[in-house]
Amino acid sequence: MIYPYGLYYDPLILAVIGVFILGLIAQGGVSRTFAKYSKQPAASGMTAQEVAQRLLDQGGSSVTIRPVNGSLTDHFDPRNQTVGLSNSVYGSRSIAALAVAAHEIGHVMQYEEGYFPIRLRNAILPVASFGSGAAPWIVLLGILFGMGDLAMAGVWLFGAVLAFQLITLPVELNASRRALVMLQDGGFLAYDETPAARKVLRAAAMTYVVAVLSALVSFLRLFLLARRSSRD
Repeated sequence: MIYPYGLYYDPLILAVIGVFILGLIAQGGVSRTFAKYSKQPAASGMTAQEVAQRLLDQGGSSVTIRPVNGSLTDHFDPRNQTVGLSNSVYGSRSIAALAVAAHEIGHVMQYEEGYFPIRLRNAILPVASFGSGAAPWIVLLGILFGMGDLAMAGVWLFGAVLAFQLITLPVELNASRRALVMLQDGGFLAYDETPAARKVLRAAAMTYVVAVLSALVSFLRLFLLARRSSRD
């Protein structure tokens, strides 16, 4: 991420470039893997929506499922208790679609069981959302006006963004593990179809790894700038 303080020498520029490239690779990996296994129908013959509904019923959940526009825009919204399945997933009978749908149900189960990491992530979310946009500008103002404490405050505010991404990674990995178990135990995937579903979920997980690296690099850049301002 390039901020308005680009006039300063950036010792982490290579890390920024590296993370950007990794992000492209991860996104490409998700698209290719999903496209590959979207062509392979699951032996159960059920659509992703049907599987998701069955899993919700088995878990005694009242969450509803709805189609949403876009590709891989699947999500669970705890505010209105709905799971949104994208156009490429909702009515698909593919292994990839079932894996994605079950992953979102995994998030539902996390919420309903009070899974601690997701509760912690929710608690950090408001600060992280504010810090993502405001922290770089606070650091910049601190630098421009020679206020080292203000600049450092911006750094620690951005720390909430890093913390959010760090907590998100195990949350997503746990949802994927739950998805595979539910699909296997429910008989929605045959034994030899599970590795394909695992590859889809693993490819998606890499995007969260990159998100952590990106937040870490951004945090370090802000920290170095703020420290330099304090010394000056």
